[in-house]
Amino acid sequence: MAKMKTHKGSQKRFKRTGTGKLKRSHAYTSHLFANKSQKQKRKLRKSAMVSSGDFKRIKNMLP
Repeated sequence: MAKMKTHKGSQKRFKRTGTGKLKRSHAYTSHLFANKSQKQKRKLRKSAMVSSGDFKRIKNMLP
């Protein structure tokens, strides 16, 4: 049986944590910062976890 290939787009966007969860970055962080509050920009800098509804689908892309 052939090896499972890694989805390269997912590989660039998600990292696995030590406990096996998936870490992601926030959207809305590339431009148009003049309209966003300082609080919003500060919160967008931090990473977030992948939701349980998306976890199974994304996990299959990252063997």
